[in-house]
Amino acid sequence: MSTDLDQVIVDALEERELTYQRREGDRFFVTLPGTKKLQTNCWLILTPHALLVEAFVCRRPDENHEGVYRWLLQRNSRLYGVHYTLDDMGDIHLVGRVGLHAVTDDELDRILGQVVDAADGDFNVLLELGFATSIRREWAWRESRGESLANLRAFSHLVSDSGSDTAG
Repeated sequence: MSTDLDQVIVDALEERELTYQRREGDRFFVTLPGTKKLQTNCWLILTPHALLVEAFVCRRPDENHEGVYRWLLQRNSRLYGVHYTLDDMGDIHLVGRVGLHAVTDDELDRILGQVVDAADGDFNVLLELGFATSIRREWAWRESRGESLANLRAFSHLVSDSGSDTAG
């Protein structure tokens, strides 16, 4: 059965033109494209009873841990097939489990779509909640050196014209 499911996964990944590497037999390391988070690395792991989905989203927040974790728990109720969790270091991941009977092209499309939607769509919110001070510091440093602020523009509301802390 594993060989059939392997082929379903390979066909689904190739049909969507996703970059992937097959590792250790039934493990697939997939790179999912994004816009806010430029890419999300995702593992698809076939076990004897389920397909496991694991994706790194964001490192451990620098600040506002309670606010970040509250937001993640509330967001979990609106996710399909995956949920947010933390590893031992406090880094944020999406994880899920699909029964082997449900591993189809359509289900893989839904699950991978949800991973991209969450990891990419939630990325800036997580940065704002957990890294606002670092964003402000980086903004000020780049401004003082005349460096590009292009990839920080989404966070301009965290920085006032006077440089004072307005998003606290």
